[in-house]
Amino acid sequence: MLFLGRDDVEAVMDPDALIDAMGPALADLSAGRVSAPNRTAAVVAAGDTFTGLLDMPAYVPSAGALTSKLVSVFPGNTGTGRPVRQAIIAVFDPETGAPAAVLDGAVITAARTAACSALSTRLLARANSEVLAVLGTGVQARAHARFVSRVRPFRQVRIAGGDRERARAAAAELSDELGVEVVAMPSYPAATDGADVVCGATFTVEPAIRRAWISPGTHLTSVGYHPNGREVDDETIAEAMLIVESRAAALQAVPPNRDLAGPLERGLLTLTGIHAELGELVAGTATGRTDDTGITLYKSVGVAVQDAAAAALILAAARARGVGQRVSL
Repeated sequence: MLFLGRDDVEAVMDPDALIDAMGPALADLSAGRVSAPNRTAAVVAAGDTFTGLLDMPAYVPSAGALTSKLVSVFPGNTGTGRPVRQAIIAVFDPETGAPAAVLDGAVITAARTAACSALSTRLLARANSEVLAVLGTGVQARAHARFVSRVRPFRQVRIAGGDRERARAAAAELSDELGVEVVAMPSYPAATDGADVVCGATFTVEPAIRRAWISPGTHLTSVGYHPNGREVDDETIAEAMLIVESRAAALQAVPPNRDLAGPLERGLLTLTGIHAELGELVAGTATGRTDDTGITLYKSVGVAVQDAAAAALILAAARARGVGQRVSL
């Protein structure tokens, strides 16, 4: 069995290949060709915020992937220097059931999440998009800046967060790497004003994405989550063409995503209000943007087929390059 730690995963990851791999996996999900039950949860501590372990299994025949991701969510780690979310992905041989590999899941989660936002941008953003705004300064925000900037010829990337110094640090880190102008913005409204693509990756109680701040024709992606808050306001949810990975997963996410759960409870959003699944756009069974003035929103809750496809891709690359540590059970 192969063990791939964080450094191993980063060494073999190909961002463009990962973006491409997300399309077929999500198309298979939408077409019912995969087995991916809703995530299950083991609760460690009861309360207003979820603390415990999530299990996300999936079988994706087209990717030759049989995996399960285990994610621990411990909000009490905030401010301690320990991650709130930690994860591993177990990979099994789909023909024999033998354990094949264990991979660091944190790097893969950030990358596959950003890769799907990039895929949605490829499918839904205007072709002449020039300004990318990234809301947030953490791991997911940085991943989004790196991945989404690969699918459109942005001339400027804006970074904004709740902490101005962290925004400046993120902009400085990404500036040389991306090869375009990267600027730290003083606020979310300033960052989104006139932006063609806006990626939310925040941990905020009050919405960082608000309709009043969004220009016509903008494509939005939202992956941020706060147990007691929201990333997207009601007005945006009501007006935007809403795209998700899976209708079932979006409506039954554990823990619940308040960006969708709240509007559903109040009747602002219904199942028919979700325009399409991302995989339906990939397969061509649903239409995307039809004009340059409408707002499109890809709201992600994360699904196991993303992890499965990413793990299969990374494991194949590691085997080809002799990366990782072989261990025996």
